[in-house]
Amino acid sequence: MSQSVPPPRRVLVVDDDPTVTEVVAGYLNRAGFVVDRAADGPAALARAATHPPDLVVLDLMLPGLDGLTVCRRLREAGPVPVVMLTARGDEEDRILGLEVGADDYVTKPFSPRELVLRVASVLRRAGGGPGAGGAVPRGAVLRGAGITLDPAARTAEDGRGPLRLTLREFDLLAHFLRHPGRAFSREELMATVWGWDFGDLSTVTVHVRRLRHKVETDPARPRLITTVWGVGYRFDADGGE
Repeated sequence: MSQSVPPPRRVLVVDDDPTVTEVVAGYLNRAGFVVDRAADGPAALARAATHPPDLVVLDLMLPGLDGLTVCRRLREAGPVPVVMLTARGDEEDRILGLEVGADDYVTKPFSPRELVLRVASVLRRAGGGPGAGGAVPRGAVLRGAGITLDPAARTAEDGRGPLRLTLREFDLLAHFLRHPGRAFSREELMATVWGWDFGDLSTVTVHVRRLRHKVETDPARPRLITTVWGVGYRFDADGGE
C-alpha cells in the first residue's frame, strides 16, 4: 500500500523589487515549495484571499499598503505564518513587525538559502513543510493558571474564551505550561522555542510582551509570566489563582 505524499506548501512572496522576488521564488521552488508572487500590498491581500498561502514572505516597504498594514490584515483574517523582510537595520522596524504578528524576520541584504531555512523552520513549527512530513505537534493537553492548550489541535483558551495566538506565541505558551515555575533565559527560550542557536534576543522580549497582553489580566503587572531579573522569564501556574 503506497503512502500518500502531502501536497507541497504554498508560499506567497511579496516584494516590489522584481529581482528579489525572482531570486527568492527560485530558491523556494527548488526547495519544493509552490510560490505565488505579489508586488504591492493590495495585490498581496487579494492573492492571499483567492489562493490561501501556508506562509507569507513579506517586505516591510511596499507601495499601496506597507508591510506592517498587510501583516496586520493577514493576521486578522487567520493564523498564516509571516516572515518579514526589511531593508532597514533599525531595531524599531523589526520590533514593529513582530508586534503586528510576524513570526520571523530577515534583514536585507540576506542569503536566499538562509531565508529558505527560516521558511522551512516556521512551517515545521506550524505543522508541515518539506522534510516535515506534514507532522502535527503531539502531546497531552496542557493546563495551568486557568489556561488549556491542546498542542495537537493548536488551540488555546482561558476563562475568557479562545486565545488568538500567533505561531510563536502558541509555542512559547506551550513551553511555559510544560515547565511551570522554572526560569528560562532569553537564550534558552530562543534555542528551545525558535530552534535558533543565535539571533536577535529582542524577538523573545517582544513575544513575551505580546503573550502577556493575551493571557494576563493586567499586562502591566504580570502575575503569570514574570520577569526574573538577571535571568529571564518564569511561568507561575498559581499566578492566576
